[in-house]
Amino acid sequence: MKPIYKVTVQSDEFTKAASTAFDYKFEGESVFEGWEMPDVPKDFSIGLILGPSGSGKSLLLSQFGQEESPIWIQNKATVSHFETPEDAVDRLMAVGLNSIPSWCRPFHVLSNGEQFRANLARKLKNSAVIDEFTSVVDRNVAKAASVAMRRYVDRKGLKNIVLASCHYDILDWLRPDWYFDTVDGILHDGRSLQRPSIEIEIYPCKRSIWSMFAKHHYLTEKLAGGCRAYLAVATFYQDIFSLDEQPKTIVGFASTIPFPHGYIKNAYREHRTVVLPDFQGLGLGPKISDAVAQIHLDEGKRYFSRTAHPRFGAYRDRSKTWKRTSNNRKISRKTGYTDASKLQAWKIDSTRECFSHEYIGNPQK
Repeated sequence: MKPIYKVTVQSDEFTKAASTAFDYKFEGESVFEGWEMPDVPKDFSIGLILGPSGSGKSLLLSQFGQEESPIWIQNKATVSHFETPEDAVDRLMAVGLNSIPSWCRPFHVLSNGEQFRANLARKLKNSAVIDEFTSVVDRNVAKAASVAMRRYVDRKGLKNIVLASCHYDILDWLRPDWYFDTVDGILHDGRSLQRPSIEIEIYPCKRSIWSMFAKHHYLTEKLAGGCRAYLAVATFYQDIFSLDEQPKTIVGFASTIPFPHGYIKNAYREHRTVVLPDFQGLGLGPKISDAVAQIHLDEGKRYFSRTAHPRFGAYRDRSKTWKRTSNNRKISRKTGYTDASKLQAWKIDSTRECFSHEYIGNPQK
């Protein structure tokens, strides 16, 4: 039997007018049903309470703990609200907020989706409780943030985080250890949930399309005039749809430029790779980058990348399809071409650590 909750409410002219207008009997007491604490595992990573509005989710969530509300200082950058700079980078990227320009803006000027991710980055810890999870953001942002959050929680080994949401579309993307549905009152095992597949297609495109992505690049809005440009389009598959009903969505942009070198012939290198903010956190950036690199490899070209982006660099350090070059993880910057041989020169500098790799493709092929 569900527990019954009663709350005493002060009667006044407003409650009288409202109850009289709609013929509602109100005697100064609000009565509603709740849910008993389900028999959840003692040790879990993520639990999820699902159900429509007004079904008792928040009341049940409160039995797991009190939700924290981060305080944001108006004249401080979003990135400045964490314990250390390293912690800030780790957490913001973990929830898919990968725009460095957005990091340097105060919280109150961020977009709705960015504010959701920034709040999530500060709330994530052991035994955190988060109500209305993804309720106020675009559904693409909701799915991307769910994937990013699950990855971060697993990587950090966080425990006993409980969320509440009215949106069922995040279930397969979040893959909680358990979920309690307030519609059927059943505690479900979520460990067998499978994340929907994403298919990426790469198309050559005009350089003018860069204007759609420029402001989202983590370092610069500039694009080389002679680059090769590519548009990334994704299909998000869901079990409830047939394959013919899947919409194709523009998610990213990539470009490459020739890589002149005295000893390396017929080579290109990565120039720009950008994923639109709504889709950051799904791991699309590396997939787009790899696909563009494979295009060049299939054309008989060698392909290189040099980046200061920590996630891209760390991914390639682990990947079997990328090979580290001698300049990998050195603090350096490109200084241009030598005036005589037109060779690309790299000079040691104290600016930032850069990752340097050559794409070699799948060694099993």
